[in-house]
Formats: sequence, structure tokens, C-alpha cells
Amino acid sequence: MQTETTTHSALLPLAAEPRNPGMDPDMQWVRAVQANRSAIERRAATLPGRRSVKKDYQAAWLLRAVSCIDLTTLAGDDTVGRVQRLCAKARQPVRGDLLDALGMQGLTTGAVCVYHDMIAPAVQALTGTGIPVAAVSTGFPAGLSPFHLRVAEIGESVAAGAREIDIVISRRHVLSGNWQALYDEMKSFREACGDAHVKAILATGELGTLRNVGRASLICMMAGADFIKTSTGKESVNATLPVSLVMIRAIRDYYQRTGYRVGYKPAGGISKAKDALVYLSLMKDELGDRWLQPDLFRFGASSLLGDIERQLEHHVTGAYSAGYRHAIG
Repeated sequence: MQTETTTHSALLPLAAEPRNPGMDPDMQWVRAVQANRSAIERRAATLPGRRSVKKDYQAAWLLRAVSCIDLTTLAGDDTVGRVQRLCAKARQPVRGDLLDALGMQGLTTGAVCVYHDMIAPAVQALTGTGIPVAAVSTGFPAGLSPFHLRVAEIGESVAAGAREIDIVISRRHVLSGNWQALYDEMKSFREACGDAHVKAILATGELGTLRNVGRASLICMMAGADFIKTSTGKESVNATLPVSLVMIRAIRDYYQRTGYRVGYKPAGGISKAKDALVYLSLMKDELGDRWLQPDLFRFGASSLLGDIERQLEHHVTGAYSAGYRHAIG
């Protein structure tokens, strides 16, 4: 087991990054956050054309994207068999012959993300790989169950073996401007996670304004979030480039003020390899190469992996294969 874990870490380096401890809420800083929508949207519109990576460089970026995927199944009809197949894909996300041709052995996804009931089979299927299991929690996706049950749910998932917890915030705190309540809620969730890392899902499509997105991002980081995440994937609007730009710049401001790096996870609606390249280039431009590692950047996706594998096959063979040849689970 130790050998396999070491190999995984060597190929996908997870630097020893000090964990964000949070800080006392600074409401003056929060209230000072503004968002110029027209400027943000104008900048976001330029992103797809700013960087064009081709051939070997594109293949390398796509392999990096694979290492940053939280391979996810969050369906009401999930079964143990489906989760086991998903974990098998996480262990070898790209066909062996393609990895041989690319000289890339030992590649895995960043994590596998499931509901609480599927933690145990996922942990068992990933034993010895070093791939963490992430669990959605706190009344996902709406976050409207009683508060004590949401906190208890985190504890149950950690006890079951989840090493990462994706929590959902109470949107009403943001929409009503009750930043202290949001801080207190997030802090309680962080404490309940213990050693497990916590990703705060903002559900940005339901927050009303980009200014609210920026302020909520800042509050969650002040309360100790290890990652901030755009969406549950269940909203009508999920990850977008304008929202990502606001959240990433909040991460940059927090790092410059505190010295602690917080991760970022766009989720929902990212299904094409070309979209992954845009998000990677955005991270590189705004935060630098350090945020291109899986301990600080994740995609919440499932179908994205299939399209990336298809593009890698085209790079190796010169021909596109049918999408059904790259099943996820």
C-alpha cells in the first residue's frame, strides 16, 4: 500500500501546503468588495482566445486537467456497482496504450466524489491508491435541513472515510447580507470536518450578483474553507467564467492578505476538453503555476474525462473515436 501511495504522490505532487486556518471576520473588508460586471464579463469573453496550446503542449495540459478532476456521481440511482466502476476509472482515467504512447504512467484523477451512502464502497475500491474520497454533505444540494443534522452529517461522512467534504452554504445568508451568520455556519462546518478538507459550495447561480459571489467567497475563506467551489451542479446556472474570475481574484486577495493559499473548484457544465484548457489558463494567468496542482485546483465533472480521453486519442492516433468508446462508469 505504501509503495502505491508514494508512486501516486510522486507523479502528482501535492506540496506540503499550510492549511488555511481562517481568521476573525473582517466585515469592513467584506463590505469593501465590489464587482464591475461589465469589466468582468469583458475580460471573461477574451479568455477562450488568449491562449492557444497545440500538439504536445495541449496533450500535457489535458493530462494535467485529468489529474485535477473530482470524478463525480451524484445521482439518485447510484449503485455500488456504478461507484466501483467510477473508482476503476479514477485509478486509470486514460487507456493504458494512450498513456504508454504519451510516456505518462500512474496518472489518476484528483478524487472521487459521491453521496454519503457510497463512501464505504468508494473507499474500499480506492484502497492503496492515494486517491481521496470526497462526499457531498450538509443537506446537499439545497442545504435546508436542520443545522444540527447538517453538522452531524459531516461527522458521519468523515467517520466513514471521506477525506474531503463538499458542503453547501445557506444562500439566504448571502441574499440577506447576514455575513456573520454565514461565517458562523462555515466555521462550524470546518470544525466538524476535523482533518478532512472542506470545500465550500457557494451555488453562485443562486446568489444574485457577482458582488455577492465575491463577498461570500471571502467570508468562507475567513471561516477556514480549504476550497471554494462554484456550484452543486444542480442549479440552472453553474460554473461560468465571470463567476470564476470573481472567485479566483478573491482567493488572490486572501492569499496576499494572509499568506494562505485556498483552492478553487469550478463544477457543473464543464464537459469539453477545450473548456478545461480555458479554466487552466485562467488559473495560470490569475494565480500562477502553483494553483495548477490538484491540491489547489479541481474540476467537478464526469463527462469531461471522456472528452479529454477522446482528444488524447486523437493526439496519439490522428483519428477521432466515437464518444461511447470512452465510458466513465
